[in-house]
Amino acid sequence: MSDVRVIIHRDSGREERVVATGTTAAALFEGERSVVAARVAGQLKDLAYEPSDGDEVEPVDITSPDGLDILRHSTAHVMAQAVQELFPEAKLGIGPPIKDGFYYDFDVDRPFHPDDLGRIEKRMQQIQKQGQRFARRVVSDDEARAELAAEPYKLELIGLKGAAAESAEGADAEVGAGELTIYDNVDAKTGELCWKDLCRGPHLPSTRLIPAFKLMRSAAAYWRGSERNPQLQRIYGTAWPSKDQLKAHLEFLAEAEKRDHRRLGTELDLFSIPEELGSGLAVFHPKGGTVRKVMEDYSRCRHEESGYEFVNTPHITKGKLFEVSGHLPNYAESMFPPMEFEGQDYYLKAMNCPMHNLIFRARGRSYRELPLRLFEFGTVYRYEKSGVVHGLTRARGFTQDDSHIYCTKEQMPGELDSLLTFVLNLLRDYGLSDFYLELSTRDDSPKFIGEPEEWEEATEELRRAAAKQGLELVMDPGGAAYYGPKISVQAKDAIGRTWQMSTIQVDFQQPKRFALEYTAADGTRQQPVMIHRALFGSIERFFAVLLEHYAGVFPPWLAPVQAVGIPIGDGHVPYLREFAAEAKDRGLRMEVDSSADRMQKKIRNAQKQKIPFMVIAGDEDVANGAVSFRYRDGSQKNGIPRAEALDEIAEAVRARVQV
Repeated sequence: MSDVRVIIHRDSGREERVVATGTTAAALFEGERSVVAARVAGQLKDLAYEPSDGDEVEPVDITSPDGLDILRHSTAHVMAQAVQELFPEAKLGIGPPIKDGFYYDFDVDRPFHPDDLGRIEKRMQQIQKQGQRFARRVVSDDEARAELAAEPYKLELIGLKGAAAESAEGADAEVGAGELTIYDNVDAKTGELCWKDLCRGPHLPSTRLIPAFKLMRSAAAYWRGSERNPQLQRIYGTAWPSKDQLKAHLEFLAEAEKRDHRRLGTELDLFSIPEELGSGLAVFHPKGGTVRKVMEDYSRCRHEESGYEFVNTPHITKGKLFEVSGHLPNYAESMFPPMEFEGQDYYLKAMNCPMHNLIFRARGRSYRELPLRLFEFGTVYRYEKSGVVHGLTRARGFTQDDSHIYCTKEQMPGELDSLLTFVLNLLRDYGLSDFYLELSTRDDSPKFIGEPEEWEEATEELRRAAAKQGLELVMDPGGAAYYGPKISVQAKDAIGRTWQMSTIQVDFQQPKRFALEYTAADGTRQQPVMIHRALFGSIERFFAVLLEHYAGVFPPWLAPVQAVGIPIGDGHVPYLREFAAEAKDRGLRMEVDSSADRMQKKIRNAQKQKIPFMVIAGDEDVANGAVSFRYRDGSQKNGIPRAEALDEIAEAVRARVQV
């Protein structure tokens, strides 16, 4: 038996080893229990892979992103096996790993019930303990069709083999452009075939190496993400390298559930999404409207201070406008269908920038007017698929705080620098402070318009502006808009989740398509640079992010009710109403609870509503011209003179601090 030379790469360095032909990757990493796969020439391989002479091999740890995907994909197979054993009529869809977990789709006679998930999870635990081996087999298209003749969705995937599969939702985990493979789950003791699935792999060597998992929920999902296809039942689960990590994740999910903006929106009477309006279309109640107004008013003031000019545009337009801008050919699927009247197709506005271009073009412009910063709270409408609509964070109707800056090329670097600083500082004012930046660039896709040189210039200017902020910069190849690169501000909330916030895009293309010009100092006609900027992204989404970030406990300046008067007895109501009137004269939002409830219940109600200041008054307070404070954390301060009490509330609001 001849030997082969293998080069092993680790973080600690490079090691060259000579081993016998037929040695597996598992043997190379024997004793390293956390290694679950190997990367060979950039490709992930099972540990059963036998390296060839000259192969460069890297161990894949179960805690790495690739290792977690392999763990979760293997667990998805175990779940699918358990489902088909308990529900023999179930037809298999796809089962890829996803962020923090996995799912698998099934065609079954009825939706899964919570009790079903318990049975499935119990059977999964039995399969895990059996230590079934994951064994890879290469098959021809015809062999795969013969073996999976009873699985219509798998047969469809075989027909999609290649680029079509790679673009279909989740299908790349099953088939790609290369050879077809089937993974068998084999009983380690008897060698008996227990189950099989079409899959690209790789997988763990054994089900026994799945340390910890849990099934989370089931939901309906369209096959391959299209509403034109059959509706399947999807089971979601999560898997982790240890029981402690699983426990921590479940605790995190429980905390996230407490903070869910949809739940808090109902509990705090902030907004609702009535069925009569339709999915993704929210109405804000008085309290939510107050928070929204405060958010918008503060943003308006900051924009005015920074030289922005406010504009307003209609909600519908002729389709020609979006053809000129390039949005219609690129985003038609995300737009509502046209309305035809007077021989014209009209569209609901899906973006504001084309209309701002018309404002710029409405008259001649001089270099003396630049930079021209246009700003609008513009409501737009986008057709989001029902499966992705999610409360206020993924809506069909929402209001963007949209700005478009028109400047010269010479002004562009300074404008980008000051703009990014402005954006980050304003986000900090709302209570977000942990950021990194993402730079989205073009790739070889034909959707991108414009010359490569223009893109290189725009991308480099964005990179320079990002570097000045001293924040981590993450690259996002291919994530740019069709007309230009962008920087996205990614912000972490109170429990560590990352949200995409503001975006800044440099656009040389739309000014060209709209023939935008200004008169330069030398009298020539020049094309401006256009910078797109959305600070909140959308008011609705930013509202939801803040609601979850604060868990509904808004700082006083954002709280819909900043203080509530709680009388010890009915006779103290007039005194507190006088105090509330003084508070309102100072621009504070205060109510008095004059209901028939007992004082302790009024306090509990105020705590549930997460009101920052509970202003309590009894006989002694009235006699001394004072009030007592009870704070949201349960602490209390007694006998505060009225003027001092008003000052404390006003100062907390002015300073935008949490109490």
